[in-house]
Amino acid sequence: MSSSAPPVLPVATMPPPPPSTVPNTGSDAPANSPAVRVLFNNLSESLRHGLALRRPWTELIDRSAFSKPESFSEATLRVRKNYSYFRVNYYAIVAGILAVSLLTNPFSLILLVGLLASWTFLYLFRPTDRPLVILGRTYTDFETLAILSGLTVIVVFLTSVGSVLVSALMLGVAVVCIHGAFRAPEDLFLDEQDNSQTTGFLSFLRAPAAAAVTSAAGRV
Repeated sequence: MSSSAPPVLPVATMPPPPPSTVPNTGSDAPANSPAVRVLFNNLSESLRHGLALRRPWTELIDRSAFSKPESFSEATLRVRKNYSYFRVNYYAIVAGILAVSLLTNPFSLILLVGLLASWTFLYLFRPTDRPLVILGRTYTDFETLAILSGLTVIVVFLTSVGSVLVSALMLGVAVVCIHGAFRAPEDLFLDEQDNSQTTGFLSFLRAPAAAAVTSAAGRV
């Protein structure tokens, strides 16, 4: 009696799964790009450094130090000295007035935030290897720059954004000048001022601004 071997069943080989078609949202995303991280890091560090250089608010509002200037030249000299000493405090006052003006005009605030977000994510920090595509149409870097520039002109000059910003800045400068003119600086230790420290409060604008100019020059 002869024994027959069991039939060999064919083995089906499954093809490897196709690579994932999900777009990469990792480090290539604008919100996680190195330029954006550098911007926010410089911003936070400069703000902490600037707040550390602010003068006590009790010195700013000390009633015993206020007096009427005898002449316009004396008022100008007081403004210069007080600005050199209370520089960070004055920045905070102007920023507070600007913030209150924008919060009381929500339409202008929304337009300004949208404009800044458009420049940030559509041009400044957009990856250079990813062209801008809107409604199926691809825009070059020059077209994107032209559209954003035109949008900026429209938002600033044809809406209430420009008037709100100018009014708030003028009010802030007026408050600073009035305080500086009537605040006698004789009790302030102005000799301890260091130019490197007093100018470091806005240093966070230098690196991002330089990077933005370099990026814009490379795009055009």
